[in-house]
Order: sequence, then C-alpha cells, then structure tokens
Amino acid sequence: MSKTVFITGTSTGLGKLTAIRFAEMGWNVAATMRSPEKETELAGRDKIKLFKLDVTDATQVREAVNGAIEAFGRIDVVVNNAGMGVYGALELAEEQAIDWQFAVNVRGPINVIRAFLPHFRANGGGMFINISSLMGVATAAPTGSLYNMSKFALEGLTEGLYYELKPLNIELRLIEQGGSAGNNFLKNTVWSASEEIKAYDDVTAKVKQRFELSAKEPADDPQNIVDAITRLATGESKQFRTPVGKSTEELIAFRQSVPIERYLETIAAGYGL
Repeated sequence: MSKTVFITGTSTGLGKLTAIRFAEMGWNVAATMRSPEKETELAGRDKIKLFKLDVTDATQVREAVNGAIEAFGRIDVVVNNAGMGVYGALELAEEQAIDWQFAVNVRGPINVIRAFLPHFRANGGGMFINISSLMGVATAAPTGSLYNMSKFALEGLTEGLYYELKPLNIELRLIEQGGSAGNNFLKNTVWSASEEIKAYDDVTAKVKQRFELSAKEPADDPQNIVDAITRLATGESKQFRTPVGKSTEELIAFRQSVPIERYLETIAAGYGL
C-alpha cells in the first residue's frame, strides 16, 4: 500500500518540487496551497491531489487535513514547508507584518501539527518534517530579527515536542536549509521601511546589496533539499536536524565552534558594521 505525504506551501519552489518527487516515488501526495484553482503544473498529476490551505487559518487547516484523510485514508508524513520572510529594522516593522511573520512560520506549523495529532495517535505513529532554515540556528544577516525569531521558534517547538510525542511513536525532524536556486527569496521577502526614520537606511542597503549579489551567484540545488526530505520520510536518515548546503554547514559549524561574541562580531564585520 502506498504511503501518503501531506505538504504545505506547494504552489512554488521547494514545496512543488517536493510534491513532484514524492509522486514520482509512488507516494500519494496531498499538496496544499492558498489558491489551488490557479495551479496548473500539479493539477491532474497522478498520485497528487490539491487542497486549499492557508496555514494561518486554523479552521481551514482542519478542513484540509480532514479532506486529505478522507481522500487517502491515512497520512504517514507531514511536511511543514509553507513560510515567508519579513526583513528590515524591527522599529520600522508594521504590526501586521510582525503578526504575519509569526502566524505563517510558527503558528502555521502549530495549526497543522495540532490538526494531525489525533490521526497520528489513532494510527500509532507518524512523522512531522519541519522546514526550518540556517536562520533558525545562527543569525546570518542584519535586519533579519523577525525571520530569525520565527525560525528559532520553530526549532524550539520541534525539539520541545520530541519528548511528548516520542511515547506515541510520532517522529519529528528539522531541515535547516540555506538559499537555493528557484526559491524566489527576494520576491517573497517583505521589507520594513519608513520615509521619516533614516537611521537604518545604511544597514538595510548593505543587506539588500548582499542579497542581490547572492542571488546572482551559483546557488545550492533545491533537489538536494528534496533529497534530504525524502531520506527522512523513508527512514533512510534518522537525523533530528539536517543542515543542507555547503554554506549552511560551514556557517553552523563556525557558530558552534566559537563564543557568541566572536560570532556576532564576525557577521557584523562582514557587513561593515
């Protein structure tokens, strides 16, 4: 009997690639997105069913989860992939942007996990794979405090859940990715700004310039992230945390090998701060 995976945020990038890979592996795929009526690449593919889902809407989450369970009978693995990024000085962030950052990257996975726990308990097990980030382990750019906050929170949530879900045979995994080709990072980033307050203009300009230069450089192949996800889902890998990408692995190793003061000063110096 084919296994089934439920994936959030499959309209673009990593989520879409992950859905396609699982289907090619013979898995059933519940591919979720905010506007499934606009999706053309996944629609009609064998093994894939689309479900409408905004992870910030707890009612819609329950409806999508119940719909997927009804369609496939059993869900074996959940991939919490949906996410977004707010950058810019914290002082300049709009209240709505602050709440949105938390709602998508933290409350969203919480909503999905809570909706699936009764199903996993009834099945005697299951797996949650939460897509985190290098930024959930180590700060790596100025003006990223809100995004860092959300990914640090996701890391803490996942690690904390380990203890209460282990006796229920429900497994937890984290993917810590850096930038990858085709992830539309710059396009999907919200920047906080102000016409009146100019104190942060210099550092913001430096960060934007670095991001734009990075976008033009060779990026990690997103299929490497997909491979890491599938290895976890199939049990080939048992790692709790899986860093993906050479730059991610190097920066995490540096963060873990030096005092925090040295790490922070090194990153700051890299931006001329």
